[in-house]
Amino acid sequence: MPLYKTLNNRHNTVVHIWKITETEAQLRSGITLSENSKQRLLTMSSELHRRGFLSIRHLLHVAGYTDLDLFYDDKGKPHLNDGKFISITHSYEFTAIIVSDTPVGIDIEKKRETIKRIAKKFIKYENTCVYNSSQQVKLLTIIWGAKESMYKLYGSKGLGFKAHCQVEPIDFSHPKSRCSIHFNGDSSYYDLFYLGFENFMMVYVIPA
Repeated sequence: MPLYKTLNNRHNTVVHIWKITETEAQLRSGITLSENSKQRLLTMSSELHRRGFLSIRHLLHVAGYTDLDLFYDDKGKPHLNDGKFISITHSYEFTAIIVSDTPVGIDIEKKRETIKRIAKKFIKYENTCVYNSSQQVKLLTIIWGAKESMYKLYGSKGLGFKAHCQVEPIDFSHPKSRCSIHFNGDSSYYDLFYLGFENFMMVYVIPA
């Protein structure tokens, strides 16, 4: 079982990361799927997508849950039956979940040069830091992951990465920073944690 890593940066929060190396048949073994999940699998044309979906159910098992404990609201946001908060992410051969007593968001992204071409679509507040950085791809990937995580946590239509989400300067010698949402007259602030592995960046956010 390739549980890649487990992180505990808060006493009430845990992150589990999975590296997908198994076949689809292997991943179907040892888990119970709800009828809704069985139907969702049937609609997935990509084998990698199906394997990612199944690996997340194994991560749920690691966290002490089953697929039957997971449900989605009308916005597509995942929830757990016991009232704890969960966020889920999948990128290529990696999946991860974060479970907490407080709202959370998580994202994994592969580091790619192409992110520099779309940077102007999601950064504004961070412009100076990005363009003065010698590691733009890494920094942009963290910023995108943080904003994706904030979007997942906040779960409100109309929230814009560029207009409403801000990421404080990143010091690569410390795996933590701050970020915030300013939307509809309200402001909320978060601790941002990030981790790099195998050309991927994982970011998750927790209320400060």
